[in-house]
Amino acid sequence: FRQAHPTYDGRGVLIGILDSGIDPSIPGLGTTSTGDRKIVDLRDFSGEGKVVLAAVSPKGDNITIGETTLRGFGRVAALNATGPYYAGTIREVTLGQLPAADLNWNGTNTDQLPLIVTKASDGWVVFTDTNGDGSLADEHGTHDFLVARETFGWSTGGRASPQQIAANFSEEHGAPTLDLFFDTSGHGSHVSGIAAGHGMYGVAGFDGVAPGAQLLGLKIANNAFGGISATGSMLRAMAYAIEFAKKRGVPLVLNMSFGVGNEREGAARIDAIIDSVLAANPDVAFATSAGNDGPGISTMGFPATAARIITVGATYPPAFSGAVAGDVTAFFSARGGEVAKPDMLAPGLAYSTVPRWDTGSEDKSGTSMASPHLAGALALLLSEARQERRTWNAEQLKRALIVTARPLPGDRFIDGGAGLVDLVAAERAVKSFPAAAILRASVVGGRGPAIFRVKTPGAPIDSVATVELEGGLAGPLRLTSESPWLVVPKMIQHQPSKVRFPLTLRPGLLTEPGLYVASVTGWSSDSSAGPLFRVVATVVVTHPIVDSGVTVRANLPAGALKRVFFAADSARPFRVTMSSAAKNERVLAFLHEPGGQPIRGENGKPGGFGAEAAVYEIDGRDVVAGIYEAVAVAAPAEAASAVVSVNWSPVGMDAKRVYKDSIVATVGNRSQAVVNGTIKLGLVGGERTQIFTQRGSAERRIAFRAPAWATRLLADLTLPRDQWPLFTDLGFTLEDATGQIIAKEPLNYSFGRLTADLPSATADRDLVIVISPAFADPAPTALWSGSLSIRLYAETPVLVDPTEASEFTAPRGGSAARAFHLPKSPWALPDAFFPLGA
Repeated sequence: FRQAHPTYDGRGVLIGILDSGIDPSIPGLGTTSTGDRKIVDLRDFSGEGKVVLAAVSPKGDNITIGETTLRGFGRVAALNATGPYYAGTIREVTLGQLPAADLNWNGTNTDQLPLIVTKASDGWVVFTDTNGDGSLADEHGTHDFLVARETFGWSTGGRASPQQIAANFSEEHGAPTLDLFFDTSGHGSHVSGIAAGHGMYGVAGFDGVAPGAQLLGLKIANNAFGGISATGSMLRAMAYAIEFAKKRGVPLVLNMSFGVGNEREGAARIDAIIDSVLAANPDVAFATSAGNDGPGISTMGFPATAARIITVGATYPPAFSGAVAGDVTAFFSARGGEVAKPDMLAPGLAYSTVPRWDTGSEDKSGTSMASPHLAGALALLLSEARQERRTWNAEQLKRALIVTARPLPGDRFIDGGAGLVDLVAAERAVKSFPAAAILRASVVGGRGPAIFRVKTPGAPIDSVATVELEGGLAGPLRLTSESPWLVVPKMIQHQPSKVRFPLTLRPGLLTEPGLYVASVTGWSSDSSAGPLFRVVATVVVTHPIVDSGVTVRANLPAGALKRVFFAADSARPFRVTMSSAAKNERVLAFLHEPGGQPIRGENGKPGGFGAEAAVYEIDGRDVVAGIYEAVAVAAPAEAASAVVSVNWSPVGMDAKRVYKDSIVATVGNRSQAVVNGTIKLGLVGGERTQIFTQRGSAERRIAFRAPAWATRLLADLTLPRDQWPLFTDLGFTLEDATGQIIAKEPLNYSFGRLTADLPSATADRDLVIVISPAFADPAPTALWSGSLSIRLYAETPVLVDPTEASEFTAPRGGSAARAFHLPKSPWALPDAFFPLGA
């Protein structure tokens, strides 16, 4: 596209990067292809870099801030001789772990770095001891980035700064507020290079997609706690970017390489907010990543399920994967099912810009990398429109990209949407699309243009859904269905407002277990313009629970996958084994819980032949009743013969404390045969459970003491599923008494698990679990609740003797129980902890 149109390279277009920040010092993010400044502003909406300021007074030429005294205050007084002066510190430990949190690059993250603020004739300015020599005499003040495009960076020993930092100033009652803008993740800097880098690392021609575009850095994420958004940060960042572009009269593209798993796809509050903002600003184009919870279905994250954005899944480009057949959809790319997403695909791996502290991580992968490819493509189209004095709105651009995308072989719509972006074809198509030709389809009572059904033994067969069309087009529409199990009228007459038509699903025609996806499309008399709308129907046919287990074999081309859906009973363990049928082959093995959530714990295990098979053993405590999905995936460049086996335990298990010192363990026979076995009970540590309720987005800190005998910690946090759509994030972090982060596992669904190995200790340790809620609405008032379980494990379990013989016989449909006398715990348990058995 750029070879054909050298000036349509994004010049005149602004790309807003809603992410972890941008380091403006990286070669390739300095200027555009026309020599203009690449980054026009950097704004922090996360609060991570907020510096608490207080009034201070110098003593002669010295100033004391906390425990640090700096010389050379005359340098500050030269800008403001009378004050007032303000000071504060930023603690590296609050920014997370090494190396990112080591702002001055001295090998630790325990420093408190002092800052001085005063008001010069041209605005607020901040001073700090950047070179660590204890003096301000040789320092230069830094203004707000928008005012002067200035940055600073700390360093020691003459080394270059690990990253550059911008200042954001505002005023409250005449006093300054200061937020520091930085990228301690590297994610936002990498995304920025993909979208619009120019001459990256000083290499001429090593460019991002739109090297002529300018960038607006909008930090929405707290990187220390795992890149979690802050309450209202997405909305505030969008509003700032839209107003910024309007004041300057430039087209705006927004990119959000960010997402959180959906418990109820299509129902997230942030989706509705984004759709409302885009409806009020139809010229703003918005690209977002699909999420990385694939390859299971119904794993599309939010805000990727918002209707008006362009949701981008990821491919493995041949340059990275070595695949001779071209791009293949990346296994990690989130899939639709309950929603008709993603919209399309773009390359999901890239070598791009990173801060100096992140050197060595220039190649990153994920749908986060696919989205800026698409954002850059949107900037190219808008650059053309601006130079040719055309008017294209975001809906027209989206439709042009979708109808011209190239489907990848073997993909269903819920895998890759319309296919891989083809910008050359989209540029031709968008010129022919009248704005009135935009139709929006939705299933009445559903979640957008999608229908999702699960067929289990004894489930209803046929069902009828109602599809509603809305848009300005009038006239006859021809409807087509991809499959005989999806039935629609052949023709309908559309009116400029709304029209409805029935859609009948006949899953009774689908007899073999598996995944079935088909679309209904609507066409005008001019079929060359592609379909005007699409409704996607997904039917899952499951394997029932059988005593003999289930084994499925499949020959997979390179990059292809095999899905096996099966039922699970609450508290009934099961095992899934995935392997290859040949010694020189290997598959990647994934397991997804009901609703799409990746299995708690490790997911994506390599599975080879025989003993090297990937095995998932799900114990009774972790089993969720419903339909699980096992997925075996061939490597992008290698075919594989996959074998997927599922075996259920013949019994379900339960244990209850019936008296203060008595435990009764019960097994229920759920098989069709008599079951003989042995019941054993062991003490493995201690557990504490806490249920809490609170209103709003205040951080919740739960302190506890980990005894010296504890070698491992496992914490589960569960929220009601119907509350999850209110959030954009929920941080789940373990800290020690000094604030050092030991582990972090932000929730991607309404359930999250955090694990940590605790180093051997001679004394008890004080730990804190930090729960950091982030809501879509800037001023949340909703009451929300959670249940937290903290389990501490000893190195060696202790067996408990039963009060009777441990052997049992359970007839079909029957059960057996054994009682155990609970001895005094062999370990001293902390307050509020109780014995944990297994």
